Amino acid sequence: MSRLDLFIDRMVSQRACLDYAIAETALMSGPVYELGLGNGRTYHHMRERIKGRDIYVFERAIASHPDSTPPESLTILGDVHDTLPATLERFGPVASLIHADLGGHNRAKNDIFAREISPLVEPLLAEGGLMVSSDRMYFENLTELPLPTGAVEGRCFVYRR
Repeated sequence: MSRLDLFIDRMVSQRACLDYAIAETALMSGPVYELGLGNGRTYHHMRERIKGRDIYVFERAIASHPDSTPPESLTILGDVHDTLPATLERFGPVASLIHADLGGHNRAKNDIFAREISPLVEPLLAEGGLMVSSDRMYFENLTELPLPTGAVEGRCFVYRR
C-alpha cells in the first residue's frame, strides 16, 4: 500500500472515529482533551462539531495553522509525561472525550510511546467517556470498541471507560 493510501486511510478513520465519539459523548458535560495539536486539523474539526464543552489542547509547542490555534486559556504546553498527571491533579477524571494523535512515522517508537502514556491517559477519562487514538493504547480498565462505519481497521482505535 502506498504512503498516500495509508495517509488517506488514517484521515478517513480519524474523522469517522471522532464523529462517532463526539455523538456518543454529546450529552456529557466534561471537557475534551486533544493530545497533540500538530497542524490543528482534528482540533478544528472538533471545534466545529462540539458545542458546550471546552477543548483543551496538549502540545509541546504550538505550530498550527492560524485558523486551528486554540486560545491560550485552553492550551497546556509541555511534555505529556508532565502535563497529563498535572491535569489529573487539577481537574480529576472529568474528560468526556480524549483524542490522541501523538505518534510519528515509526510504528515501533509509536508503540513504546503508547505504552508509556496509556497509564497517564486512562485516569483522566470520566465514566462513560471515550478515547480515540491513532495508535493502539494499553489500558487496564477501558474497553476497546468496534470501529464505526467508514473507519479502516488498524488506522484508529476507540476505547470506553
